[in-house]
Amino acid sequence: MTSDHGVEHGHGAHGPVGHEDPDHVHDAMSLDPSGHVPARARLAAGHTHGPLALEVNNLWAGYPGEPPAIEEVSFVVPEGEMVGLVGPNGAGKSTLFKSILGVMKPLIGEVLIFGRPVGETRRDVAYTPQAEEVDWDFPVSVMDVVLMGRWNGTRPFRRWSRQDRELANEALERVQLSEFTKRQVGELSGGQRRRVLIARSIARGARLLLLDEPFAGLDAAVEHDLLAILDELTHEGCSILIATHDLSCVASACDEACCLNRRVQGYGAPSEVLTEDVLSRTFDRHLIAVGEGGAVFGETRLEATRHDDTGLHGTT
Repeated sequence: MTSDHGVEHGHGAHGPVGHEDPDHVHDAMSLDPSGHVPARARLAAGHTHGPLALEVNNLWAGYPGEPPAIEEVSFVVPEGEMVGLVGPNGAGKSTLFKSILGVMKPLIGEVLIFGRPVGETRRDVAYTPQAEEVDWDFPVSVMDVVLMGRWNGTRPFRRWSRQDRELANEALERVQLSEFTKRQVGELSGGQRRRVLIARSIARGARLLLLDEPFAGLDAAVEHDLLAILDELTHEGCSILIATHDLSCVASACDEACCLNRRVQGYGAPSEVLTEDVLSRTFDRHLIAVGEGGAVFGETRLEATRHDDTGLHGTT
């Protein structure tokens, strides 16, 4: 069956997620140019999708008194898959995230999370902000930050339960930070800070993760480790939408790519979407080519266009 987005929906032989389905064979672009196996090998182009974690249907959104920041935006995030969202500064990525989180009400269109309206699924979604949007000097421990994922918004001064602490400890163990529970979060390295934020999302029990520039400023080894964690989560059925400027990561590690510049310029398998034509439209005529293994060729000057699309802060 085909949706309004032109995406085929269905179930694999081993269930809805399909990572172990025989049709889900990783293609040649999963290997980087040196032949090394990456932390996460994306699903092959043309794979069968399972149920949808996120549906964005004809979404128009923006700020009062201003032209819409995004228009006619439609795409999906299937369960158990990782989708890369790319576009220049000002393209509408933050507006899109705000709409998915329910912070901004759509002007037109709808957002469905696991088939339900945003207001009914807040516990199923977790947001990881850009690192520079977090006050790392605030005097809280690593454990304190992860426990924030357990807050449900109803009792601001409630005590953390035993279950809350157990889930937070399990999340820290998943991201290999168990030994840092009492450490002031600002004392951690950049990669460790990103893992703390992901642990917060894991502790929340969210099934859909929204990650805003999780790889910015990280070296290749740290990015590799972070992708390995995300790969484990997708294999467990978690769905991930990543906003990033790292085209090589989207090409090599994401199952689908969504190119956004106020409107969706292209959506689908990275090998079919990250073309010169689509990327030139996305980045306003700046020619970019993405080759085998995610190698990026050409000039990638990114500039702010049309709208100031900043201001999304670190809330879940």
